[in-house]
Amino acid sequence: MLIPTHHFRDIERKPEYLQPEKCAPPPYPGPAGTMWFIRDGCGIACAIVTWFLVLYAEFVVLFVMLIPSRDYVYSIINGILFNLLAFLALASHCRAMLTDPGAVPKGNATKEFIESLQLKPGQVVYKCPKCCSIKPDRAHHCSVCKRCIRKMDHHCPWVNNCVGENNQKYFVLFTMYIALISLHALIMVGFHFLHCFEEDWTTHGLTREGTAEARLSQEKTQPHKVSSTECSYFSPPTTVILLILLCFEGLLFLIFTSVMFGTQVHSICTDETGIEQLKKEERRWAKKTKWMNLKAVFGHPFSLGWASPFATPDHGKADPSQYVV
Repeated sequence: MLIPTHHFRDIERKPEYLQPEKCAPPPYPGPAGTMWFIRDGCGIACAIVTWFLVLYAEFVVLFVMLIPSRDYVYSIINGILFNLLAFLALASHCRAMLTDPGAVPKGNATKEFIESLQLKPGQVVYKCPKCCSIKPDRAHHCSVCKRCIRKMDHHCPWVNNCVGENNQKYFVLFTMYIALISLHALIMVGFHFLHCFEEDWTTHGLTREGTAEARLSQEKTQPHKVSSTECSYFSPPTTVILLILLCFEGLLFLIFTSVMFGTQVHSICTDETGIEQLKKEERRWAKKTKWMNLKAVFGHPFSLGWASPFATPDHGKADPSQYVV
């Protein structure tokens, strides 16, 4: 296949730039099943913050709203639902962070590998000058991962990894489940505020003059008895602060992850990565239906496994022709 004169690539376009003799042989591959993990300080910090915020929401939902509630059916149903969504969100985060996003073998731009491609006249391969590897079509170099990533969409510090061909499903599930638990938490906070405003914070009137005397009198006569109208194990001011912080967190994450989820689904349906859209790269691959694009990311055929971070989609084996244009 001949290269059009306007064909855009972000690497060298002339065969003499390959210089295979200057590339060291690729490192010996690690044992099968070796965990993928990017040692980036910023990414690790963002991942820790993500887990902390989810666990904070878990704490407020359980110990401020659900456990003190006298409506056991409401508490059990919402507790199971919220914990299930939170578990799936964190599991998706781990899979997105610890899955190889589609890294090209480093240092494979050797003479032996180039000869194994059996190039025909007019065919050209491209070498990444940064990681000294032959780049497949639609691969881009990530300066954080220090590798070329197949179908790289972007590098996300919140999962401390690139979003690419092999882990895009887990990133989409992560944004979806975070958006769902954020929405669920906001709804529960709304109900909790209404309930406590009517029952506890109004009945016992925190701003009324007789409140302090009434509470002191009750504590003297019944010092060990807890009021049946208590909305939380914490004091009302502490409860309000915890709930307001949860509201800010939930609203922020709901907006952010909903936008990310929408852009990722759009990117999958159009079969065009975020980098390709940003660079306005010429489309060089066959156009497929939206349904086929979704199955290519989430797996064949459609099943409940699409919503599970534990189901690994089958992307097939690497095709040697992907290195040739």
